[in-house]
Amino acid sequence: MKKTILPGKTLGILGGGQLGRMLCLEARRMGYRTLVWSGTRVAEPVMGVADEVILKEFDDGQALTDFCSAVDVATVEFENIPLPLLRQVEGKVGLYPSAEAIGICQNREREKTFLRDNDIACTPFRLVHNADELAEGLRELGQCVLKTAEFGYDGKGQVKLAADADAAAAWAEFDAPKGVLEQWVEFEREVSVMVARDGEGQVVTYDVAENEHRQHVLDVSIAPARVSENVAAEAREIAVSVAEKMDYCGLMGVEFFVKKDGSLLVNEMAPRPHNSGHHTMDACATSQFEQQLRAVCGLRLGETKLLSPVVMLNLLGDLWRANRLEDELAKEADAYWHFYGKSSREGLRKCGHANFLGEDALARVQELKERLLA
Repeated sequence: MKKTILPGKTLGILGGGQLGRMLCLEARRMGYRTLVWSGTRVAEPVMGVADEVILKEFDDGQALTDFCSAVDVATVEFENIPLPLLRQVEGKVGLYPSAEAIGICQNREREKTFLRDNDIACTPFRLVHNADELAEGLRELGQCVLKTAEFGYDGKGQVKLAADADAAAAWAEFDAPKGVLEQWVEFEREVSVMVARDGEGQVVTYDVAENEHRQHVLDVSIAPARVSENVAAEAREIAVSVAEKMDYCGLMGVEFFVKKDGSLLVNEMAPRPHNSGHHTMDACATSQFEQQLRAVCGLRLGETKLLSPVVMLNLLGDLWRANRLEDELAKEADAYWHFYGKSSREGLRKCGHANFLGEDALARVQELKERLLA
């Protein structure tokens, strides 16, 4: 049985981005102290909301000692953390989800292999180590996406290739020792499920969310997703299966492609709160951040009921640069915004999000985007 960590204790968080910020705010509400080890020299989102921040790289031995000696349990707010460090933290204070579970999700090769080995439907793929293997994979799979094995998110570290692409030129430009070549999937829509599992094997899932992207960055999430009851039920069932086969403890986001025939393919897993789960902060009985705390600290998992239809709009850099964003949001009676404390708003950087509640939420979001991006 997992040890219960009660309010008043200190939660350690690896990573200092916006997910860490929102977890810190929820921890404070629930009576926990937080110590964030950012892994960087700058961590704007968590400054002022965490009780303490260690602004040191993840290879700093003294930071490891300081972190582990001060916390009662640890978790992560992003997965791209060195696996040896995760194992060290796990051995000293307890880490949820486990180092091995995070290790699967942080590496596309391990992730795809896990899915294949556990008979969970995913995109057909091949591992490639050179231009010849890439050429062979393209002949076998046709149109593909070549992805780095590690450190890929928001469309980074991947390139789309036609079946007749010049493999030698593509491999030279790819500039990585190994790649995951995934067959291109013609899908109808993308959806995701947030699933939480505690130390005793109890599992809960949230309603399926439908996700729309802009330049590979999540733009809008719609909950409940516009899919059939059968598709929604299968997505939740697969998400539970992933968590159980991984012996997972914590909160996980599982992303899917929905093919035109209604079948599902798992695309990726995130071993932490997920951008497409932000709607839970204002539209569900228990937010994804409270749920993460409950699972990590050994508390009973919370109710996941969706209280209202909701659309989450990512407040990306170009929306901020429109200079009217705050005024427009202030006019919305049933929209709730969350800002991340970031000073730089270049490109499509995620600077915040807003949750629009109600049956007309999607229309209101579309109207707002049209006004600001015109």
